[in-house]
Amino acid sequence: MNFLAVIESIIAFIVAIGVLVTIHEFGHFWVARKMGVKVLRFSVGFGKPLWTITAGADQTEYVVACIPLGGYVKMLDEREAEVAGQDLDRAFNRKSVWRRFAIVAAGPLFNFLFAIFAYYLIYLAGVAGIKPVIGEVTNPSPAYSAGVQSQDTILSINGVETPSWEKARFTLLEESVDGGIITLEVQGLDKQISEKTLDISGLRLLQDEQIDLMGELGLSMWRPDIPPVIDEVIPEGAAAAAGLMAEDKIVALNGQSIVNVYQWVNLIRAHPGQMLRLVVLREGVKVTLQISPRLREENGSSYGFIGVKNRIEIPEDIRREMEVVERYGPIGALGAALDKTWRMSWLTLKVLGKLVVGEASIKNLSGPITIAKYAGISARIGFEQFLGFLAIISISLGVLNLLPVPLLDGGHLFYYLIEMIKGSPVSETTELIGQKIGMALLFGLMSIAIYNDLLRLVA
Repeated sequence: MNFLAVIESIIAFIVAIGVLVTIHEFGHFWVARKMGVKVLRFSVGFGKPLWTITAGADQTEYVVACIPLGGYVKMLDEREAEVAGQDLDRAFNRKSVWRRFAIVAAGPLFNFLFAIFAYYLIYLAGVAGIKPVIGEVTNPSPAYSAGVQSQDTILSINGVETPSWEKARFTLLEESVDGGIITLEVQGLDKQISEKTLDISGLRLLQDEQIDLMGELGLSMWRPDIPPVIDEVIPEGAAAAAGLMAEDKIVALNGQSIVNVYQWVNLIRAHPGQMLRLVVLREGVKVTLQISPRLREENGSSYGFIGVKNRIEIPEDIRREMEVVERYGPIGALGAALDKTWRMSWLTLKVLGKLVVGEASIKNLSGPITIAKYAGISARIGFEQFLGFLAIISISLGVLNLLPVPLLDGGHLFYYLIEMIKGSPVSETTELIGQKIGMALLFGLMSIAIYNDLLRLVA
């Protein structure tokens, strides 16, 4: 990742966390005010204040602090400081357990509401995608055993309609977490519709980091045959050193005929550091060159790289046939947004459950560095992608904060449920022990996540 990309990722990360923390804490703030609790401070970030303003009848402090990894809402509370007599009825600890429950639950709830709003805007504008037509089917694989064939179109997965590859990939991931059986409804080139049953019980999809789900299932995305033509040669690269030129059409590599650009790219990537015999068609004449792809390492993998830009020109009729747009009206977009938020939340919870019982590797945990990386990538692609990224992280924050872990909102809600049952608050000793346990758990998880981030950087 170059310096500019790092700066973009940092800025995108700060914006993303700033937005999501503000929304979360505003949930606590807004409901606390509605429940008659006096709010002393609304802080986005921890540590030394960078910006402070005091406003409102209660002279609430609004703060932006220097560490953008969270925030808090400080409310009037007799357990933290002495409260003036005229303000006793506005202290948090004086409110009924139901009101305290509502105030604490509002933070995660607002995270879910933001995700629904984000997906609503996305579906209202329309999500552009590619029709889920299957390319090469790997043998052996669950898809091959089920009889899935190249150029089958996936219509639905376990009853969920899949108009695009984006929807198909997410549904495959969602349905694969529990293992077992996946049923694809596909339409072949002969227009006949059939069901294909994939047995994935033998796959251990969450045991390794960054597993290629599509590859494990034996599926790939169909791509039209695009002639392998060089569009641009990067100076001082392996291609330039070999004498490759723009407008050259690739004919053969090491005696193997090249029929499309994807085959050309894959062969180059598969032969780093090897001298290869390359035949190109240049102004109607075949020219033979010697080329040695240079070794490049990225995200723990190595591959060959020659420094060219290939011409990707998909015929217009194929482009029109393959493009799909998932768009809804005002009512339909709301239903789609609610469905996506629920499914993302449930998937997040299931994966967390797999982590707890040891059925998923802790290598799948990611920390702020990985989040920053993907924040930058999504921001560079466009606003729609960044908004979708915010929705995913907002859902994750909502789910995580509802876990019954002391120090998190879910831990406080768990205490309030106990209070509702037994008729009195849990003891201060219990709360203190819980805080220590919660702090140890959160510190441990954060340490693992950051360690995983650093491993990905140096791998």
